[in-house]
Amino acid sequence: MLRARAETQAARFPPLLARAEQLAGTVLLGDHGRRRAGMGDDFWQYRPEQQGDSTRMIDWRRSARGDERFVREREWQIAQSVMFWVDQAASMQFTSADAHPEKIDRARLLALALAVLLVRGGERVGLTGTLLPPRRGKNQILRLAEFFSRPDEADFGAPESRAMIPNARAVFVSDFMGDLGEVKTALTKAADRGVRGVLLQVLDPAEEAFPYRGRTIFESIGGSVAHETLKAGDLRGRYLERLAARKAELGDLCARTGWQFYTHHTDASAQAALLWLYRALDRGAA
Repeated sequence: MLRARAETQAARFPPLLARAEQLAGTVLLGDHGRRRAGMGDDFWQYRPEQQGDSTRMIDWRRSARGDERFVREREWQIAQSVMFWVDQAASMQFTSADAHPEKIDRARLLALALAVLLVRGGERVGLTGTLLPPRRGKNQILRLAEFFSRPDEADFGAPESRAMIPNARAVFVSDFMGDLGEVKTALTKAADRGVRGVLLQVLDPAEEAFPYRGRTIFESIGGSVAHETLKAGDLRGRYLERLAARKAELGDLCARTGWQFYTHHTDASAQAALLWLYRALDRGAA
């Protein structure tokens, strides 16, 4: 059973890469990693002289136009590292309709397409933890695609928080339906090391709307949790309250640690979600 499942996941690897490349091509490539002042050769902006600036930094030609001294800043050209964690657990295999992709399929697609964009912009990408340190290049995208195609037998996933590179960025993609304590630990450790990033929550539209009525059996994909009810509609209000509370907790956690939070539904545009991710990383690097 496990071998068959692994083979099924591996068979999706080449199509996943092709779809990610196609999706990445729909998003205008910006200047990732180069929008801050720092070491580099290209002019970025003039700014007024500040206390602590040396006279070597002053652009005397620009300053001669008025009474104020200006410093000529250059673009930051050191490639940044972006670390990914994509939830591969069983809960991510859920889909409520044939017209909707599984959550894991959308999560992998968005993460890999974002990685493609980042590598095209000269940045390093890799996995959280120690399995795949951030690197540049096409081969790194191939390695990511391979890792993203490896299933996890757990019902719910937990973010990897080891080996966080100081001052890097990170992208966590999951339904975040499991224990939030693991998420808190990961983001706290990241914040302590100056790591900023984004949490992308991927949900099936049925998980947002709870359209169930009458006799219903709710069971986790892995089979470890099950609940049968004759009046599923009576549970809707409590479920929606808990979901809203979970989202609020995730949003508050991101606000406190300098991260950003966004919920994407699998029936919505993958391109819109990728664009949000791409812009969110730029905001996080500012």
